Order: sequence, then C-alpha cells, then structure tokens
Amino acid sequence: MNLAKGAPDDSLCLAIDIGATKIDVAVVVAPGQLVRRARVHVAEHPAHLFEALVAQARLVTRDYAVATLGVACAGPMRASGEYVSPLNISQWRDFPLRAKLERCFELPVRVEGDARALALAEGAFGGARGDSSYLSMVVSSGVGGGIVLNGRLLDGNSGNAGHVGHLTVVPGGALCGCGALGCLEAEASGRAIGVFTGRPAAHADLATRQRTGALVGQAIGNVCSLLDLERCYVAGSVALGFGSDFFDEASKSARRVAQMSYTSDLRIEPSALTDEGPLLGAALVGWGVGA
Repeated sequence: MNLAKGAPDDSLCLAIDIGATKIDVAVVVAPGQLVRRARVHVAEHPAHLFEALVAQARLVTRDYAVATLGVACAGPMRASGEYVSPLNISQWRDFPLRAKLERCFELPVRVEGDARALALAEGAFGGARGDSSYLSMVVSSGVGGGIVLNGRLLDGNSGNAGHVGHLTVVPGGALCGCGALGCLEAEASGRAIGVFTGRPAAHADLATRQRTGALVGQAIGNVCSLLDLERCYVAGSVALGFGSDFFDEASKSARRVAQMSYTSDLRIEPSALTDEGPLLGAALVGWGVGA
C-alpha cells in the first residue's frame, strides 16, 4: 500500500480522541491500523488547547493524504458535534469544534461522543464482534458509555445517548460536574476516587476498588434490565487497572440489580481493545460507520 502524500486516499483517516486529560491524534488506515500518533496533554494548554491539537494533527498527517477526519470527543455536545462542552475541559463551552476543524483541514469532519465511538470500535475490533446488542463503558478519569441496540449505535434526541456516568448510584451523594448529586462519575471515576482518598486511583486500597466495582455494576444492571442487554464491555484505566477486584464486584452487583429472566446471562467483561481503541473508534466515525 502506497501511503505517500498525494491525492486524498479514502482509506486514510485523521482520528482525534478528546478526553478529560489528553487528546490523542493519529493517522488510521482502513480497516484499523494506526500508522502514526501523537498526544496533547490538556492541562498544559489552558488557553490554546485547540491550537495545540491542530499543531499535532498537522505533524502526524504531514506525509499522508488523509481523506476524512473523525473525532471522538467527551461530552455533552449538540447533534453531530456542532458545539461541544466536555465537562472536564472548562475552556470549551459550546465550542464550535466541527466547524473549526473543517476550516483548518479542509476535510469532511464527523464528531461523535468518545465513549460512543469506543462502542463502535468494540463491535468492529473488540470483544463485541458478533454481538448485535451490548453496552460499552469507559471507567477512567470520567465515566462514559455507548449502547448498541440491534446493530446500531443508540443516538437519542441530541446524539448524547449512553451517558451511563450520569445515572444516580448514591442518592444525595457527591456533586457531579453535570450539577446532579451522586452520579456514577461523581462516585466512581478516577477523579472522584482522588478526591475521596487524597491519592491517585492507581493507589486505591481494596475497599475502594470493590466499592467502585459495585457502583459500576449497579449502573450496568439497571441499564441491562431496561434495555434487555446481556453483555457489557468495560475499558478505562480505573476499571482495567483495578482488575479482578473491580470486575468480580461489578458482576455481583449487576446480578443483584438485574433479576429479570432475560438478564440471567449478563456478563461484564474487560474491553478486548488495546489503548488504540478510542482512536479506532474515532476513525470509524470518520468513515461514517454507525452513522
């Protein structure tokens, strides 16, 4: 395959994954091979984050004739990413991300929620291959999700469906960035664990790991009971870093909540994707998969 710069190649996508703490950019070759990637740390660019993103994106695409641009961005957002307002990126409120990227790169741009894009990647390249309906989650600095029903990513009215991190799991609990009390993200994310314990989530004790798993499992059980799902795939540094302490407790908690006969085979499994998963999801968005 000749990837040298020239006429735009439909097999090449500039993929951008925008999270709470970092932005990853990469060139992805269909169906799912990363050929170059770079990273921007959000905290290092409080005033010029978009400019830093563009600079890195230009570097990774310097030798490649990409034909499209796909973005997986933390939410919430307005339909199709016309404006994005990631809860943990305070400098972006109603930020016109899609239009600004289109002007900078003169490419067709598609924008999707980051965890929703990951759900697409889980189905295409991960553990959900062959599953027509499933829940995909990320438990990391924040908590997000994407729901695939009958082979299609569930959108909702504004394209924000799947925000499982904003289900209430502790009534009257910690204040969430969304303004509610006791959301899963406010109780079980890496940021929340740091606030509660005074140390990074990676150093959490057994009780904290098990509590986190139990709260996530509670939310999963509710979603699976509501939507008739039997599979949930969980990614993210907190969930994967906590390992069996997290997954064993999450499974027990989900089964306590999901008692209907159609959820009797409910399974919560680690994501089968590598750390390339979010960028692969962004590339699938760029290619129009799930649109």
